[in-house]
Amino acid sequence: MHGEVEAEGARRLRTAGGPRPPGGPRPSGGLCTAARVSTKALVAGLPVVLLGGVAIVLRPEITAALDDRAVAAWRTVFTAIVIQGVPFLLLGTVVSATISAFVPAWVFTRVLPRNPALAVPVAGAAGVVLPGCECASVPVAGSLMRRGVAPAAALAFLLSAPAINPIVLVATYVAFPGNPWMVAARLIASLLTSVAMGWLWIRAGREEWLRLPKGPAGHRPGASRAEEFRLSLQHDFLHAGGFLVVGAAAAATFNIAVPHSVLRFFSDSPWLSLPMLGLLAVVLAVCSEADAFVAASLTGFSPTARLAFMVVGPMVDLKLIALQSGTFGRAFAVRFSSATWVVAVACSALVGWWLL
Repeated sequence: MHGEVEAEGARRLRTAGGPRPPGGPRPSGGLCTAARVSTKALVAGLPVVLLGGVAIVLRPEITAALDDRAVAAWRTVFTAIVIQGVPFLLLGTVVSATISAFVPAWVFTRVLPRNPALAVPVAGAAGVVLPGCECASVPVAGSLMRRGVAPAAALAFLLSAPAINPIVLVATYVAFPGNPWMVAARLIASLLTSVAMGWLWIRAGREEWLRLPKGPAGHRPGASRAEEFRLSLQHDFLHAGGFLVVGAAAAATFNIAVPHSVLRFFSDSPWLSLPMLGLLAVVLAVCSEADAFVAASLTGFSPTARLAFMVVGPMVDLKLIALQSGTFGRAFAVRFSSATWVVAVACSALVGWWLL
């Protein structure tokens, strides 16, 4: 009898969610949630309050600094790059989200030749009519591989799509007014790089370097196309927009803070200016729909060096290396990114010498 009473008491405790705290009833879930939200808001708002206090105390010094000629020039360059780049960035992400949501991956397999050597230039040229940002090109390439597309062709498309699509070319034309040869040079150099890397993978690539991505091919079953479009647009625009702002700030700082003597040291030598801007493109990681405006602001460098910035950026940068590492494996990302950087700089030098 005593055991039955204890069992009944334990059952009631489990039903009630556990023993009540001594001295009063257990707090409700709403109160706990409110307490957690208040704590997080306090922690998040504390730095804002501290920065506001510092701004009030140092207001005269900050006001004097903002009126400085160099800071005013920095604001002008930064604002010009962002205002020029945002419309093209928005248009590019809208088109990219439309393709991601409404065009199945199997469509690409129907138009590619079965011979990998022939499929590479076709896939590279497909980037002209299939716009998308470099962040979206990695999952698209992975989906193509899962659908049976040759890795070399998928990699050629990965490199060309964000570099030679119509939105990027129009943005380049706007960023370099009166210089259509820059648009042609970017198209030719980027296409040469993507095709060369596809053929190089056929020649020297190894299967053990490439980890084929796992996951469902095509669209998610049962998912709304409108919802996929919204999520893709929101992710791509916010993600790429953040990099645009960072790139614009870095370019403005580079133009204002770096002494002209240092710029002349690199810009006067074609052998130093090309790798310099090639490395800068890797670090800044500006979205391909907006990198032309950043390149146009680097007036201290030659047109060929700025071409290298625009060719390298959509193909090799820090965020792309991270995305490729997570999708295809670190061994692949290190080798492929390094080789792509060398080929992109070489193609930029060759095409720049020819056209610019």
